[in-house]
Parts: sequence; structure tokens; C-alpha cells
Amino acid sequence: MRTAHTARQTRIVGASAVILAGALTLAGCASSSSSASGSGSGGNASTSNCFLSGSEPSAGSAGGATSGKVTITFMEAMSGGTLKSSLQHLTTQFEQANPNITVRLQESPDYGTLEKNEKDAITAKKAPTIAQAYEGWAADYAHSGVIDTLDSLTDGSGSSQVSSLYSGVRSDLKLCDGNTWMWPFNKSVYVNFFNQQMLQAAGQQVPTTWDQYATAAKAVSRDGVVGITVDPGGKGDLTAAGIWLEILAESYGTPVFDRNGVPRFDSPAAVKALTYLANLKKSGALAVGKNFPGETALGAQKGLFDISSVAGYSFEKDAVGGKFPLGTADLPAGPAKQANQINGTNLVIFDSATAAQKQAAWKYMRFLTTAQSQAYWATNTGYLPVTPAALPLMTSFTSANPWMITAAQALRHSSGSVPVPWADDTQDELSVALANVLTSGTDPKAALDKAQSDAMADMKATQ
Repeated sequence: MRTAHTARQTRIVGASAVILAGALTLAGCASSSSSASGSGSGGNASTSNCFLSGSEPSAGSAGGATSGKVTITFMEAMSGGTLKSSLQHLTTQFEQANPNITVRLQESPDYGTLEKNEKDAITAKKAPTIAQAYEGWAADYAHSGVIDTLDSLTDGSGSSQVSSLYSGVRSDLKLCDGNTWMWPFNKSVYVNFFNQQMLQAAGQQVPTTWDQYATAAKAVSRDGVVGITVDPGGKGDLTAAGIWLEILAESYGTPVFDRNGVPRFDSPAAVKALTYLANLKKSGALAVGKNFPGETALGAQKGLFDISSVAGYSFEKDAVGGKFPLGTADLPAGPAKQANQINGTNLVIFDSATAAQKQAAWKYMRFLTTAQSQAYWATNTGYLPVTPAALPLMTSFTSANPWMITAAQALRHSSGSVPVPWADDTQDELSVALANVLTSGTDPKAALDKAQSDAMADMKATQ
């Protein structure tokens, strides 16, 4: 799970994840009317047609009951430890309950390899029945016409399961055309880890707003202790601090990408967010470092907070080593809202599968998201259950690990990745702005103005 904890992975994070290599081929959700003008508007993009070229979306054909023997293939990257054994266990359970269906797991060692294997299989016309896919991959596949929408399925046999999902998970299943293309699989969010004893000794409460967070961080920042230490990242290095900046901007009122995937890095909300971090640095309540510096400082009792993926809980706990109670809390709210980000992949069905295979795949996918399956999955892997119905089935685990409830509840107000091909390149520009502000003292607005200009150029180059 270490790479799931690696802060440099933003929305493409998971148990062996790596940053996606290469630009996706999707023409994008923004039409050719997109403008490079900044001024907080992010340009003038419209969604006249998400699929500007290539195949039209397929409606899918997985309805009806499965009859006869059928084998389906599942390309996945659950390649190590409890991830591998847990998926194998659930798959065996499914096959025992459905003896006419065989599920062949096609494992890749990491997400970079998984993406390559999927695209190689598509090119060779040997696509799997289903596969894990990040939002950007799914957008690419949808544009190319190689996966099916799930709308007819989720409106029918899966409608009750869709309604039972956390709202943030539900919203992460659609692409910019408004259709449902994905089904949830492995999910995590960001949480605030903290030293409970240090917080209480400073006379502070667990912060529920970013103003309270800053007050607490400043209150402890003396005698070698700093409120929080972050790795600001930079070009090609999007860290947890970069995600924090994105979450802050949304909590101030404007996400860093609009609904069409157009960057809005120079919005007033983004400027306020980066100014907030710059002010923490100037006050001595925020320090910079490398290689999980927040986790290290927290464990050494030299830091109060660390913001990181909940997938890194075991690493935070190991760093603390029982020296004090490790606190976990949802991220505080900003003036506009409480925000968070969902990490992890979804599942897609490939159009080349037979009708019988699609029927079997849909049954298997629904099985993986039942309350019982999700309770087992979350208990044994550390990923979050995608439905609140799983929590009452895992009380023994959650009583000993209350962080699971804290993190799962954040799925109500978390958002997933913007499924556009320029997301990685443009986020790089935001990382550069953050690094320049926190390490060189660059003015936040000036840094974001440049990031917006560079990001719009990146977007146009990708389209």
C-alpha cells in the first residue's frame, strides 16, 4: 500500500499506482471554442459534444439472465499482500455462488503496466471483459468506442445499488457527456492526521474549519515544533500538498477545474487558497521538506498535523509508534463548503465482450459492491467501503479503527478526477506554482496567473 500513500499521486492513486505516462487521445470535454484567457474564468469552454470524433457511445447489452457456462476476464492491479488475497477470496465466493461463471484475474504489477496492458489488448482486439480504469482512461476508451455505457444497467438491475452508494462515489461514475461509464472499485480520500496530546496541550480542539486549523498550527509552532510540514512538489511531482491546494480552492468556492475540465487556477478562490498556505509558511506554522516530511515530523513529535491519503494510515501509525494517540479527522471546511478528493479506480465493461460475458460481468461487478463484499474488502485492504451499508457489518474492525468511519463519511462530499487528457500536464503547472510560493516566496497571484497561462497552453496542445 506504500504507493497508495505516495502523495505525488493525486486522483490516480492506488495500491501500486504510478503517474500515467503519455497523453490520452480523448479529444476532451471542452469544445474547440475553449479560450486561453484567464482572469479566473478558466476560458470559455462548452460541452457541445464530449465525443468530438471517433465512435458514438455504445448503449451496452448486458441485460437479462446469464445462462450456460461463461468465462470473463478482469484486468486488475491488485498484485500484492491483502489486496491480492482479498480480491481472490471475493472472486472465489462469487464463483461458488455462480458455478456457471468463471472469472479469470489478469494481474498487472502496477497501474502503469496495467494501462499499457489494457491498451495493448485493445489494439490486438483482445480486450478483457472488464478492467480497472481511472477516469481519464475511461474517457479515452469511451471516445474510442471500446467500452459500453452502463446507463441501461444502472437504471435497471443496478438501480438500487447506485442509490446506496456514497454521493461522491455516485458522481465519480459519469463522464462529461452525463452518461454512466464506470462502476466503483477501490476508493480512498484524504484525512487530517494529528497528535491528540499536542493539540490538547495547546488548548485547541480538532479543527472543523480551515481558520481553526491555522490557529491550532500556529499555537504549537515553537521550540522546534511546526504545525505541519509538506513536500511542495514541482514539475512532474504532484504531492499531497498539491492536492491540499486543490481541496482548499474548492472549499473557498471554485474547483481548480470547471465541469468541462478547463483549468481555473487563477480564480479568486485559488488565490485565497495559495495565500492561506503562504501565510502559514510566513508565520512559521508550515515547513517544507521531502520524502513524507509531514509523516516524519508527526511521528517525531515535531509536527501537529499531516494531511495524507487514508491509504497511508498504517505508515502514519508506524511513524508514531505508540508514542501518543494518533488522531484522524475529516478535512476542515472552507467558507464555501467542505471538500475532499476521491482516489482510486473504477471498473469498465469492454464492448468487444459477448452479451453473455457482459451479463456475467455485470453480475460480478454488482457482487463486488454489495454491503457484505465491501465490508470484507475494506476490513482487509484499508480501502473505503463505497456504500454506508457496509459499516454496520464491520463494527469489530471500526471499533478498533475509527479512522475508517471518518474517512468513509468523507465520501459524501468528495469529488473524483476530472476525466480529461490534459489533467496531469496542467496539474504540473499548479505544482510549480505551489513550489515557487512555498520555497521561493513568489507572490501567490503571480504564480497562479503564470500557472493558468501555462495550463491553458498545455490543454490546447493536448486537444
